[in-house]
Amino acid sequence: MPKVEVEKGIEIAYEELGSGDKYIISYMMDFPPICSTREMANNGYHVFLLTNRGIGESTHLYEDYGNYWFEKFADDVVHFADKMGIDKFVYMGCSHGAGTGWHVALKYPERLTAIVAMVGGPHNIDEGSWSYKSRAAAGIKMPPIDPVTDDEAIERRKAINGAWDRERRAKQAPEELALDYRRPMINYETEANVQEALKTIQTPTLMIGCLEDPISRPDLMLRTAQCIPHGKTILYSQFGHSGPYSQFVEETVHEVCFFLKNVEETGRVYAKVNQ
Repeated sequence: MPKVEVEKGIEIAYEELGSGDKYIISYMMDFPPICSTREMANNGYHVFLLTNRGIGESTHLYEDYGNYWFEKFADDVVHFADKMGIDKFVYMGCSHGAGTGWHVALKYPERLTAIVAMVGGPHNIDEGSWSYKSRAAAGIKMPPIDPVTDDEAIERRKAINGAWDRERRAKQAPEELALDYRRPMINYETEANVQEALKTIQTPTLMIGCLEDPISRPDLMLRTAQCIPHGKTILYSQFGHSGPYSQFVEETVHEVCFFLKNVEETGRVYAKVNQ
């Protein structure tokens, strides 16, 4: 897997899919074989899948950035774009990956044409700063992130991606397993401050979430939708945290392409009205 040095001593591993000058960058811990971000490369987009610093083939870490992990992640995304000669791009991420997108939008708004945030919250930091992973590791009983569906094709996808993820986790080094990125935007210290920050985001934003998601809950998605002045929000019933990213992939890609077409052609998040 190729790598780019985004900071002295820090290399980010990445995959490149598709071609052309309509760029999508995503920055996450992993990209399963079946996921909507990958599929965007089959829909006319030049996609870069960046592996988080500290994970996989990216440089491993032995330090804790405290409340500033996601600030580092946002820097990595933009420094990667600089190295690749990419000026403007769509940022697309799921869960923690969407969290990086909020920080890119706040710190580097001039670099974005749009944001696609799948189950992106962000969390209410007044409720705590521990990640889902760390709470589970501490023995706190957590609800399942995805309900069982009656769709055989989706259950097969869950099994394929689940097997891939178990194999990936079995190969992780101790320093990877010890990482806790906490939550996005905790450097803003309070929920009130988070909301005020979200209100400043002018980038066209598509949020896709699910009503059965215990992590990026519907109330969090709606709170964000009420804050962001230039956005569109879609909520699906009967699905949980992984739905838009790795289960109903075709549906997600359809919505993302429709949204980005409007942004590219008109700068708006909705289609032009013809009288």
